[in-house]
Amino acid sequence: MFSAPRLLCIAAATGLLACSPAPNVQAPVRAVKVIEVGKSSLSSRSEFAGEVRARVESKVGFRVAGKLIARHVEMGQRVKAGQLLAEIDAQDYRLSQDSARAQVQSAQSSRDLAAADYKRYKELRDKEFISGAELQHKETLLKTAQAQLDQAQAQLAAQGNQLSYSKLFADKAGVITGLDAEVGQVVSPGMPVMRLAQDGPRDVVFAVPEDKVTSLKLGQSVKVKAWGGEQLASAKLNEISASADPVTRTFAVKAALQDMRVPLGSTATVILDGEPVATAMLLPTSAVRQEAGKTSVWLLDPASMTVRSQVIEVSGVQDNAVTVSGGLQPGQQVVAAGVHVLSPGQKVTYFKTAGGLQ
Repeated sequence: MFSAPRLLCIAAATGLLACSPAPNVQAPVRAVKVIEVGKSSLSSRSEFAGEVRARVESKVGFRVAGKLIARHVEMGQRVKAGQLLAEIDAQDYRLSQDSARAQVQSAQSSRDLAAADYKRYKELRDKEFISGAELQHKETLLKTAQAQLDQAQAQLAAQGNQLSYSKLFADKAGVITGLDAEVGQVVSPGMPVMRLAQDGPRDVVFAVPEDKVTSLKLGQSVKVKAWGGEQLASAKLNEISASADPVTRTFAVKAALQDMRVPLGSTATVILDGEPVATAMLLPTSAVRQEAGKTSVWLLDPASMTVRSQVIEVSGVQDNAVTVSGGLQPGQQVVAAGVHVLSPGQKVTYFKTAGGLQ
């Protein structure tokens, strides 16, 4: 058992330890990337999202009505000129062709009989056994029979065409980009069954807002970059819509691609470069942060190698950079990365790589 005086001493010592100040822990020295503030030329460069399409994309369909019984292609399939695409039930057209063929045979027999009668009556007329009026009557009957035969043959040819129209063939080589009818559906003449993007010239189609369309001109050169790629392809504007889309209020624009290697149907970025319009200070978006509702950056003091917060004014955004209109002076050093782990007055050092300072 501890005596009362000893307990009091232990309690006093414990109280003194609890009231002693915590050891002073220094913030770590962080390596940072910095850039020197300077002025750069701003241009009227604009970028728009577009889609690569065939210049000629036709909606194909049957020239006669019928029930779709077979479709021989699928979406995205490449087809050759003359390839069979789809078929409709042609039974009624075969029956009509058989009927027209029978009419031709009947008209052929009537014409042959009329021709034989005319020949016999002509011989009798030459021997003056009959009058000229009778021969003329037989000649008229022959001409009538010949006309009926011609009509029947034309009808047979028409029915043959109707039967051939029950099969849908590709007029040009290309790619199937859409299917508008399914097997079992009854289609009418001219109804679109599928869409065919023909091989050949390609366009990139994109939408431009009203405030930009006035600066575009036919024949103007643009650059096109396929999605996921870095290579730029050349194109020229060949079509500018005269009216805006009623929903988006944008104007459809087409540019003819010079490089046919851009994949059909791919998403692309259309780049319109303009002349430099001003000079301003640019900073990467990674250097900017929001603090108390204001836009700020970390300024580096090279003498003490510490940072301090500096409020700036931003007038716009271009690509991955912001345009600074106030708060900085050319030549100042700004932290470009890691801004969210710094604090005012913190010691920093330059970030080093194998190639040197960054």
